[in-house]
Amino acid sequence: MKRTRLIAALDTQDLDQARDWAEKLDGTVDAIKLGMEFTYAQGLSAVRSVAGERTLFLDLKLHDIPNTVAKGLTSLAPIGASLLTIHASGGSAMIRAARQAIDAAYPPLHRPILLAVTVLTSIDEAGLREIGVPTTPREQVVRLGRLAMTAGADGLVCSAEEIAPLRDALGEAPVLVVPGIRPAGSDANDQKRIMTPRQAAQAGADWIVVGRPITQAADPATAAAAIQAELAAA
Repeated sequence: MKRTRLIAALDTQDLDQARDWAEKLDGTVDAIKLGMEFTYAQGLSAVRSVAGERTLFLDLKLHDIPNTVAKGLTSLAPIGASLLTIHASGGSAMIRAARQAIDAAYPPLHRPILLAVTVLTSIDEAGLREIGVPTTPREQVVRLGRLAMTAGADGLVCSAEEIAPLRDALGEAPVLVVPGIRPAGSDANDQKRIMTPRQAAQAGADWIVVGRPITQAADPATAAAAIQAELAAA
């Protein structure tokens, strides 16, 4: 039976803080995530330093013309990330260029999972209308999911609410990475489309991403262990 894995989002600009969280969470989470906030503040050498031998989700959400995205992914190869993100809304040509770059730049046994971000978990239907997309988040996620997988992505980043529709449309092929996860009783913060870890696991998430409920807890390792227990019981 598939096990849903836990990624801890280390969202900080502070190098010492990121290292401290990573060390405290060793053996408790399945991967760590470093994104734009940390990478832009500290640079790729710091990303490599914090990651060490840990499984790394490097979440930079590349979105540009195909050639620029391809070269960007090639430049990231020395980091050794296990999961990388691009935006599905960049279109099929951009996604194909990303696929080709990864296949060329990374050794076959160490190629990262190429994830296409569908609709951010902070966006609801009103937010989509604001940017000229006259559909529901669910419809847009499935549309972008089909496009991304056809163009060569390995998986998708989606909210928990779109796991079931994506499985119905695309089966088990996509690796589904799900942010916007909040344990019962947690503050939703700026997330709009959320679920608990148990709900996301039951819906079929491959990985869930949890940030503040872990990193802002009095004991991050204990908070992460509680989420792992919830996933195991799903």
